[in-house]
Amino acid sequence: MLVPWQQLRILILALTATIASTSLLLRPAADRAHLLVGTAVRPSLFSEAAYSATLSREFNMVEPEDEMKWWVVRRNEGTFDFHEGDEVVRFAQAHRMKVRGHCLVWDHHNPEWLVQGHFTPAQLSGLLQQHITTVMKHYAGQVFAWDVVNEGLDERGQVKDSPWYNQPGIGLRDKGTAYIEQAFRWAREADPQALLFYNEAEGEGLNGKSDAVYAMVKDFKRRGIPIDGVGLQLHISQLDFDTGAIAANIARLTALGLQVHITELDVSLPLDPRGLVRDDDLLRQAEVYRGVVRSCLQNPDCTATQTWGFTDKYSWIGYHSHGARGAALPFDAAYKPKPAYDAMLEEISRQWNRTQ
Repeated sequence: MLVPWQQLRILILALTATIASTSLLLRPAADRAHLLVGTAVRPSLFSEAAYSATLSREFNMVEPEDEMKWWVVRRNEGTFDFHEGDEVVRFAQAHRMKVRGHCLVWDHHNPEWLVQGHFTPAQLSGLLQQHITTVMKHYAGQVFAWDVVNEGLDERGQVKDSPWYNQPGIGLRDKGTAYIEQAFRWAREADPQALLFYNEAEGEGLNGKSDAVYAMVKDFKRRGIPIDGVGLQLHISQLDFDTGAIAANIARLTALGLQVHITELDVSLPLDPRGLVRDDDLLRQAEVYRGVVRSCLQNPDCTATQTWGFTDKYSWIGYHSHGARGAALPFDAAYKPKPAYDAMLEEISRQWNRTQ
């Protein structure tokens, strides 16, 4: 029979082992650091055991890749179909995860009936307000943050041609960002509790496009347009990517009183003819991931870091690059953590240690 001090020693050893094992996972490390660590998901894959197990174990936030976009929610004009988005919400609730909504307004992924419908600006305005209101009210209290407008600016930082702006637009053609701010007003009316984000690509560091995003959201804040944050996508293809510039951009955005979310992070690598990557490229990729996470953690108002998918098995990169690039995510196609995962975990764990 064990004496009390022996029982205590065994208990301490057991607790130490438990803490050590959980500290090797991304999600508990992020929870301790008060960071949302998320990923974009496809509910059609929830039935795959390795997919759902890895997802629920490693992440505390999810966002649907497509299931809340126009072309899924409104396949025809008269009907809203939420069942695919609802699957994401149910999975998140079952595993105590937060849900980001993506996205309410975009020039891409709109249904054919809308694009080819020859609607007048007044009709399009009514359709857009109805869409924003209906979708946000359906998910009120379930989706904590929305990408209200996605990629509204072109590579020059000018307002992009789109059905909502000028083809034919919602009645605010040639009035700059007026249609974007109108979408934010409708979003705030639809769900006053949700955080409202503008989400953009290729404006993550310091360049002309990020300057244009900064000027737009600064103007919105000055005039009281309801906006809570900016999403930085970060689809990276260069292993010499300057992550220091991301920190500078985050700093100026948060100085306006906005949150920042890293929303679509992946770092693609060149593939050889056999579809393989170089080991040193995996290590360089890990340092890019490390730099992005560090840039976010340096600023308390950068509150979420999210990858666009989490396993190379289902990444969009291979299809998009016609097989020339891949291996962009923290887990390989067999769900094995890569050096990029280790780098993310190390940075987040360091953040927690610094606050103790």
